[in-house]
Amino acid sequence: MRASVGDQLVQHGRVVGQHDQISVVVEVMGTEGTPPYRVRFPDGHEAVMSPGPDCQVRHREQEHQTQQ
Repeated sequence: MRASVGDQLVQHGRVVGQHDQISVVVEVMGTEGTPPYRVRFPDGHEAVMSPGPDCQVRHREQEHQTQQ
C-alpha cells in the first residue's frame, strides 16, 4: 500500500450496517509512501494508522476522475 499527502484512506465497515470511515492523509511517516500515515477525520481529529486489509487508498487523481 502506498499513499501521498492528500489521498483518502477508506476503512471499510467490518459488520453489516457499519459505515466506511474516510480520512485524509496529512503525513506519510513511512518510506516511499508506505505506512504508517497520519490521517485527519472529518471531525478534525487526527490519528496515526497502519492500514490493514480492510483499508483502501483513494489517490487524489482517482477522486478527481470520479467527480467529472
